[in-house]
Amino acid sequence: MPEHGKARTVLALLRNLGLAVLLYGAIFAVVEWSRTGSIDSIARLQPSRLRSRPSPPPSLVDPARPAILGPAGREVEITRNGVRTKAWLNPHANSFNRPKNSTTRKDDYLGPRPHVDTVANLPMLVERCRGSLAKLEMMRNVSSCMTFLAQNEHEYYTLPAREKRASHQDPQRSEYTLPAQHDSHRQHYPSPEEAVSASKDSIGTCAGPVIPYHVYWTGPATWRVEVFIKSYLHTQNLACSRLWLWLDADGHANVVQDMLQRDPLFARFLPLVERGDILVKEWRFPSRIPLPRGLDDVERAPAKNPHGGPGHVEGETVVADGVVEDGEGQRWLIIPPKQMTFLPVAVSDAVRFVVLHLHGGLYLDMDVLMIRDMRPLLLPDPVTGQHSFAERWAAHPLPSDYNTAIMSLTANSSLSSYLVRGGVRMGLNFHPRVIGRMAWKDDRNGELLMLESAAVDSIWAEFDGLRVGTCTVPCLKDYGEAFKATVKKEWAGYGGVDDRQSPSSSAAAAATASLEGMDSSVPPLRRRKEKRRYLPVHEKEEQHGQKGNSLTNQDSHQGNANEKKHASVVSSSRVKDEDDSHNEKDDEDQDENNDEFKKDESRLRLEGAILDYRLDDDPFPPTNRSMEHFFRGAWTYHIHNQWRKNPQPTSWLWTIQQAHDDFFARRTMNPYGESWPQGLFVKSYDVPIEYL
Repeated sequence: MPEHGKARTVLALLRNLGLAVLLYGAIFAVVEWSRTGSIDSIARLQPSRLRSRPSPPPSLVDPARPAILGPAGREVEITRNGVRTKAWLNPHANSFNRPKNSTTRKDDYLGPRPHVDTVANLPMLVERCRGSLAKLEMMRNVSSCMTFLAQNEHEYYTLPAREKRASHQDPQRSEYTLPAQHDSHRQHYPSPEEAVSASKDSIGTCAGPVIPYHVYWTGPATWRVEVFIKSYLHTQNLACSRLWLWLDADGHANVVQDMLQRDPLFARFLPLVERGDILVKEWRFPSRIPLPRGLDDVERAPAKNPHGGPGHVEGETVVADGVVEDGEGQRWLIIPPKQMTFLPVAVSDAVRFVVLHLHGGLYLDMDVLMIRDMRPLLLPDPVTGQHSFAERWAAHPLPSDYNTAIMSLTANSSLSSYLVRGGVRMGLNFHPRVIGRMAWKDDRNGELLMLESAAVDSIWAEFDGLRVGTCTVPCLKDYGEAFKATVKKEWAGYGGVDDRQSPSSSAAAAATASLEGMDSSVPPLRRRKEKRRYLPVHEKEEQHGQKGNSLTNQDSHQGNANEKKHASVVSSSRVKDEDDSHNEKDDEDQDENNDEFKKDESRLRLEGAILDYRLDDDPFPPTNRSMEHFFRGAWTYHIHNQWRKNPQPTSWLWTIQQAHDDFFARRTMNPYGESWPQGLFVKSYDVPIEYL
């Protein structure tokens, strides 16, 4: 009997294992089908199919070799930061010979940059995209909000009366007084005529206050750092902005020195550090934070220990719990050593509040990409002087549901002091929803405006399944799709069609018919071939060679004679016609000398490793994607972590990279029709080995 019992146990175990394998296989098939729309990848794993493929020589077996290339690829050497490395290359379809796009792009799709003094009506933006505070009827209709943002700048952008403009205020009293601008001795800002244009060696001067943009990072630079910085350089008003890169020095004392001297990726931005665009700064947790005088909330919070406490210095008076006043009347918020945290997420949450309290401006997470000029959102309101905002947590309805991946605060203000002090009193807990609940309970959440996610993180509501109405353009269902070359129904929202209708519905059919006949400036209908959606490829488009207005102070800051219009800015200086003749050769040199990719291409063509492009051999064929149709109206796009991913060729993020590379090589303009300064080299993106 015991022997029979053991046999039954073994058989039961084998049966359960078999059932588990079948269940796992079924789950894997469902997941693969939902992810790719087919289960071809499962078939590729079958031993019989694997045996039917000729095996490459042992020396060519490399994990960097993409399986999609098949045995037709060949091993080549490419250069990465001056170092030769091996890679696989399909001679007929690769990143060297693939056409960039199947349509003609419009690079200056946003038109002239807003006037340097343009101010956004933040309450209008909140109300138009949220609806009433009681019903929130517009909160989940993301597409409606984005349409308003894209088409109605004349409503929410205003140019204040001359005497109320930021550029006409006293620089010494400005909230934004940066040492780089030498405002400490200025009595007034330079006029448009006095402003100095940008050049290879100078960022120029701003006819108004310079606004700091803050970002925090720990560790060596990665692709995320690169694409963030390039998105800033591509879209922002550089003479009137400074990018402050805060590096965690608590865990690594020499972090700034290492970034500036030993980081191969960040080395491509050193000319921008020298020019003054980027300030690399140490972040160390402060033991005390200055507070402005006369804060009512401090006066109403008596000290629990009036005789002192951690961080208290002899001669100081304790005026409230955790707040002391020195002999000169300066108040300080004390952070006890036992409260300090060095957990990356907790530090990141705290950095933004402390930095904005001390310096003001804008904080952005490193996984945020800027796609519009942020300056109009950051200038103080001429009436209230405020510009404080964060974003809503997706489409959650509570008034405390903040997200602070993007946030602006007025420096040294009552609100910034309240938020910093609240986070410290809660044990350095600066999670946005915790801070939001605190502000809501104290009836101060109205001081920190809540922009809807449509304006800065347009697919969050879609990702959480909360979106109503038409899908956005592009219609991305999750954050990973921005990295993918193939995206299902990405143009579903184009033309105002609700993507959840039946494909055979009359509305969808009408949209399909209208898309078929459109010109190359708008997204035509994408077609399928071998289960991949892309357009027939035309001949490789000619380089435009257009010379837009130079990225100078006069171009980007000054309005035209009709100052009643906020953004009808006609540049006061253009790249001179007489310069164009010799600029073309200089631009070619700038592109060639700046890019290892170009040098590799020339060498590989001579070696016969790059042949004529064949569409049928390309797993990443050209598409009709362009930045013109990438969440038009939004100011930023939030990648949301995904730190280890690289964008596939022709994906949406790849398209953004191409726009950056072309701009810095002076082949195209930025969205505001401005050209990158001649001679200021910014190295192009490295193509990941697996996508070469």
